[in-house]
Amino acid sequence: MPTAVFPKHVFAAIHREKPQIHVSKVVVEAATMDAASLLARFATRSSGLMAEEADGRLAEHGPNVLAKDQRPGMARLVWRAAINPLVLLLTVLACISFATGDVRAGFVMSLMIVLGVGLKLVQEARADSAAAKLRAMISVTATVIRDGQPLEVPVSRIVSGDIVQLAAGDMIPADVRILGAKDLFVTQGSLTGESFPVEKFGVEKNAKTTVAVELTSIAFLGTSVESGSATGVVVATGGATYLGSMAQLVTQPQAETAFDKGIAQFTWLMLQFVIVMVPLVFLINGFAKGNWGEAFFFAIAVAVGLTPEMLPMIVAVCLSKGALAMSRKQVIVKRINAIQNLGAMDVLCTDKTGTLTMDRVILERHCDVELKESDDVLALAYMNSHFQTGLKNILDRAILAHTETHAHANIPEYAKVDEIPFDFQRRIMSVVVRTPEGTDRIISKGAPEAIFPRCANFELNGQFYPMDHAHIETLKHEYERLSADGFRVLAMASKDIPQRGVVAGDATPYTQADESGLILKGYVAFLDPPKDTAAKAILALQAHGVIVKVVTGDNDLVARKICKEVGLSTEFVLLGSDVEAMSDEQLAEAALQTTLFARVSPAHKQRIIHALQSRKHIVGFMGDGINDAPALRAADVGISVDTAVDIAKESADMILLEKSLMVLEAGVVEGRKVFANILKYVRMGASSNFGNMFSVLGASVFVPYLPMAPIQILANNMLYDISQTAIPTDEVDPEQVEKPRPWDIRQLTRFIVCIGPCSSIFDYTTFFIMLYLFQCWNVSTPDAAANSASLFQTGWFVESLLTQTLIIHVIRTNRIPFLQSRASWPLIVTSACILGIGIAIPSSPLGSYLGFTPLPALYWPLLALTLLSYVILTQLVKSWLLRMNWI
Repeated sequence: MPTAVFPKHVFAAIHREKPQIHVSKVVVEAATMDAASLLARFATRSSGLMAEEADGRLAEHGPNVLAKDQRPGMARLVWRAAINPLVLLLTVLACISFATGDVRAGFVMSLMIVLGVGLKLVQEARADSAAAKLRAMISVTATVIRDGQPLEVPVSRIVSGDIVQLAAGDMIPADVRILGAKDLFVTQGSLTGESFPVEKFGVEKNAKTTVAVELTSIAFLGTSVESGSATGVVVATGGATYLGSMAQLVTQPQAETAFDKGIAQFTWLMLQFVIVMVPLVFLINGFAKGNWGEAFFFAIAVAVGLTPEMLPMIVAVCLSKGALAMSRKQVIVKRINAIQNLGAMDVLCTDKTGTLTMDRVILERHCDVELKESDDVLALAYMNSHFQTGLKNILDRAILAHTETHAHANIPEYAKVDEIPFDFQRRIMSVVVRTPEGTDRIISKGAPEAIFPRCANFELNGQFYPMDHAHIETLKHEYERLSADGFRVLAMASKDIPQRGVVAGDATPYTQADESGLILKGYVAFLDPPKDTAAKAILALQAHGVIVKVVTGDNDLVARKICKEVGLSTEFVLLGSDVEAMSDEQLAEAALQTTLFARVSPAHKQRIIHALQSRKHIVGFMGDGINDAPALRAADVGISVDTAVDIAKESADMILLEKSLMVLEAGVVEGRKVFANILKYVRMGASSNFGNMFSVLGASVFVPYLPMAPIQILANNMLYDISQTAIPTDEVDPEQVEKPRPWDIRQLTRFIVCIGPCSSIFDYTTFFIMLYLFQCWNVSTPDAAANSASLFQTGWFVESLLTQTLIIHVIRTNRIPFLQSRASWPLIVTSACILGIGIAIPSSPLGSYLGFTPLPALYWPLLALTLLSYVILTQLVKSWLLRMNWI
């Protein structure tokens, strides 16, 4: 047989697809082709590829793997972590500090750099573990036809054009176009979220669908065969498959979170302060005092003082404290920055299966034809499932597991006589049992539309009625009510007949012809029910300002039922076909009011997340399947559950170890506490630095000497930093965790502009007290100038340190400090210690070393008045900002 040459344009079309979630055009086209055209298109034949052909295609296009291991080297990881404005600024200042002999400042900033870069490296080192999990999924073999013979080959060596054979229990080894099928049912819940298997055919029955996973002639990689058998041709492998597009997506660098962006904005704001201030301070002091060397060291000290070097430590400790608190509540935090995003989250999109539901089909209802609960119907269903010898599907297993069954079905009194196996043409399964009275009873179970034509009567309240047209329409309406309510419905029917002997030559005494003249008894209805805690968790989240939306691949009837069960509105529903037809702008508008998205693909889930994010929402996504991985990756915070598949867990930022979803609500509160404490430091540092700009510039202009020595600035900065180390332990007022708190640079700017100048006002009053009341203008002689400078610097040092330390307690709360809200004991203790050190240091030996002078007795009551006035003014301005709703 001549060797066929595989058309290069086909492979090119498959492999040039970008890393987006989709089915390639080749796969979509293959779905609607007839067998002859399909084989010609992929240059193959029903007897399979020749071994040489397969080897050639494998060499040309690579193995059938989902993701290549392309982890960056350590140097690249370090480079990524170091490209951060705060890291760069600290690096420059640390180098200058070491070069100029300021080892203390250089060491502290170096420590901050190591901490920040180290945390980033840990996150980067985990980036590709999701791809590894996906690769592990296909480390199995598959049956292909090569050289006309069945052959077991590793899945990684399968190529497009291979003819594969599928049987019950097999994993689909690639995207496969079915050529011929016998009762093929495929479990594809990992891609779609569906609880029940779907049937696949050799002919496409849904050619007009815009949702890829609804194609009935394509079996997708990552799904598995529930029952039946089939032969198909591989039309896409590796990264070109539907699942492969997900693998490519989850290995992409994760998008910067809203929290990361906010910290970067704050850092750049501080950097702008430094860029403006340092040259001005250097030039003003150089020209005014004439000592350029002294001016240079002073400017460097000012730069260090303006740099929020404690920010990485405060953020890391706050987040670590939050992660420990959440771990005690059975939540594993994988990406520590996501804790704050959890607190800022105002929209939670959740998958249905396995997150809101138990991911386990159960027998929910057993009822008569009027939908009234019936133990007789339950007993019939149990005997049917109990006595059958074929492969028990998930519905049979649900019936057998039902806790009520043994109490209602007296199995020992019955003996099995025969069974009529299930097949997909008639969609019925029957067993024949012998009753204690000695008659044979046929018990049939199947789809209502298959059972109805085989029934002559139906039973209601012990009476039998004919299955005429009028009654059939009424009965149909009743079971459709169950279907419309999201249940999977099977009808139960039976009839009693005299014992029948075995006819010579027959294997069994009963045949399909006996499934006639049945009596319709009622229905059994199945559902994947919601978790017990789902409704409570949703109510708790809504009470905290989080909008909950359900995004599922399952059908809308089932999804509506679950939404109703957990208390979510289904007034606005969007289907995957609707999402597909919308532009990004239209989807963003529709997504705001839609509560339920059903029959959506992984691509749709990702688009929905991005659409909500485009409207300035902080979006969380909770899911547990392969199909959820892209959305988990795209969301600001990805949440998975204890029963999730590995790839979902790897793509998530945090994992709930308990089945109770109430821990999610507790996590939201914890995230908001973390953000509140980080914001305290940011507000304090930014407003203080903004005020210090005016104070340092003014003092540099009219004070005839350096307003504070460089070593004094560094000591002030170090003591102030120590006072803030306890912020992560601080208490948070209840109103600060009531609603989502996203990062808002505009609110921060308003706070800085209004609160910052308050400190400058009292810095200037201190300047004038020191200059005029304590005669620090006196520079007539070198000794007088030195004494004046030392006294002025001591007075400003103490006032600056005490006001900055005390004002933490005003900024930390929206209430009246000390009276309505008190800080945590660690913060109170550190503040008290720093206040004590600030008061004592001028008279200590350390004070002499730093160039301080004991302060006059009159200074201390004036300082007390300054502190009281500063606290009152700051509280008044803060209260005004709150009334204006500006912060």
